[in-house]
This record gives sequence, structure tokens and C-alpha cells, in this order.
Amino acid sequence: QVQLAESGGGSVQPGGSLRLSCAAAGYSGSFVCMGWFRQAPGKEREGVAAIDSDGSTDYADSVKGRFTISKDNAKKTLYLQMNSLKSEDTAMYYCAAGDGTWYKGLASFDDPNQYEYWGQGILVTVSS
Repeated sequence: QVQLAESGGGSVQPGGSLRLSCAAAGYSGSFVCMGWFRQAPGKEREGVAAIDSDGSTDYADSVKGRFTISKDNAKKTLYLQMNSLKSEDTAMYYCAAGDGTWYKGLASFDDPNQYEYWGQGILVTVSS
């Protein structure tokens, strides 16, 4: 059974930084694509960033230049480094992984249907 577990969330002031981690367990191969989504209160879930098996990445326009997605294959861990945080980044952040069954390509990274596995989510609050 595949499990994704997020960590690293919390509260930070505007302009601050946080690094989210997502540890994967129960999957023997390599995911075709892994990503981060977020959902703010009263808003729809949105794709934040994704990374494919080759290490190529894509980002939502709202986080480009501020967030960096990366992964450590040996540790089976996905990361999201978030810098220059803004109040509008406040949300539950979810890690997601796809085994390729429904994969359409990195350009469709924000399509949640590409991902078969999801973490429980972790809260990020940006407030002064």
C-alpha cells in the first residue's frame, strides 16, 4: 500500500520560508510524476508544482521564482522549498504521486487526475 506523508508545515510571517517534505513508502518503483497541490479555505484545489522522472519541473505562475520543487530518489522524498511567502500562500498543501497510468505530461501537472496517490495534507499559514 502506497503512503505519502507530508511534513514541514506550520506558521510563518510574510516574507519567510518553509520547506515541505513528502516521504513515500510502499512503492518499489519510481513515480512518473510527483507534485504539490494546495487548497485554501473556500477555494478549489490548485496545482503548485510538479517534477517528472527525468527531473524536469513546472510551476504555477503564482509561485514561479519563489518555490522550488525537488526530490531525492534514494530517500523516496519529495520537497517543496517555499521562499518569500505571502498571505495568499496560506492553504493545506498536499503531496501527490502518479505511476503513469493517467499521465498526460508535465504541462498538465495541475490535473489531479494524473495522480493516483495522495498524502493527507499539511497546513501552511502565512500571517503577521
